[in-house]
Amino acid sequence: MRSRTDYIVTKSEVHGYANHWLGSALKLEYEGTKCTTGTLLQILLIAASRVASIFAVCRDLADAPSDQTIRDALAATLPEIAELERRLNRSLATKLPKALIRKSRRIAIDLTLIPYHGQPLADKKEIYRSAPKSGTTHFHAYATAAVIHKGHRYTLAVTRVERGEKMKEVVQRLLAIVRRRRGKIRFLLLDKGFFSVAVISYLKSAGLGFIIPAVVRGRKPKAPQKAAGLRALRKKNNGYYRHTLTGKVGGQDRSAQVTICVASKRYTHKKSSQRRTKKLMYAVWKVRQTPQDVRETYRTRFGIETSYRQMNEARIKTCTRDPKLRLLFVGIALVLRNIWVWLHFKLAKGKWSEEPQLFLKLLRFREMLLWIGQIVGRLLGADEKQGIDRESYLRLTNQA
Repeated sequence: MRSRTDYIVTKSEVHGYANHWLGSALKLEYEGTKCTTGTLLQILLIAASRVASIFAVCRDLADAPSDQTIRDALAATLPEIAELERRLNRSLATKLPKALIRKSRRIAIDLTLIPYHGQPLADKKEIYRSAPKSGTTHFHAYATAAVIHKGHRYTLAVTRVERGEKMKEVVQRLLAIVRRRRGKIRFLLLDKGFFSVAVISYLKSAGLGFIIPAVVRGRKPKAPQKAAGLRALRKKNNGYYRHTLTGKVGGQDRSAQVTICVASKRYTHKKSSQRRTKKLMYAVWKVRQTPQDVRETYRTRFGIETSYRQMNEARIKTCTRDPKLRLLFVGIALVLRNIWVWLHFKLAKGKWSEEPQLFLKLLRFREMLLWIGQIVGRLLGADEKQGIDRESYLRLTNQA
């Protein structure tokens, strides 16, 4: 048997990190006859590691309380949703790598939409409306801010987004959390959903540089009239152009001066195999780069989509209408992903240099979740389940 000193990191250590990061920040306090705070946290960890529901993991663990006991414990111990969000954000920054905040870094702000096919619990504002996806226009929406540096994407902040909420308010809330984490912002990379007069005016007044994909608006070319607005810039060569953006802020017409960067992109058409050129436009401020560099810099933000995919690999399945529980499950998934990023940063070569070398093959995210699931499974008797117990049979067949 190999000694523990032969390992750089063990399964028990990874499980300990998850316990500490979540337990110390969430501060769940529950002591029932069938469930304790420790048991509650272990159920949440194994449900996240298996991407399963609370019901499924309680059914499969011999020493676990019933799923109803866990739901009752969560209802009794979880704080109000605003306080829960604050605790989850503290958990995200439990061991923030100093190398990521000692200098100003690029911060990516994005919106993730989780499809929802049910009704709101108490208020229609709980459900965000957007373009159809997965057969619905209803979503639970969350915005995140992540620091991007040489292959690292470390989530600094998460917040719920309600129906009808202004994107300016979402950005302000995220940036306030980033500043509390001592994050230094070089400039922001935002999704095109944040391209508006209100957001651009706020960022300029706050002195924050940004790159935002421009949403093409304006009159289409139709003889004898030429294209107007941003459509007219599509014919321009690569470069920077001044543009006045107009829109409504607080029900009143407002305008903002913005610099539009036009950068072309060469690609091969899938069907015809012909080489084509596509014009990309970005609203840019306080970013001194060539148009090609602006395009390449913004491409680094696309890694956030991978972060969301990994988040969904650790998000507890549920059909609950409670937005508080849904926020908790999203927050746990983001915290587990941060632990994975932190572990790789800890093991990276030259992590203080400008080009730290990562070794992602040493520990994939799914493998780390498997480790956590194995440790919790041993604690709660995952291998001791004998079969279908009579109590569950009677309850599920309505014969109780």
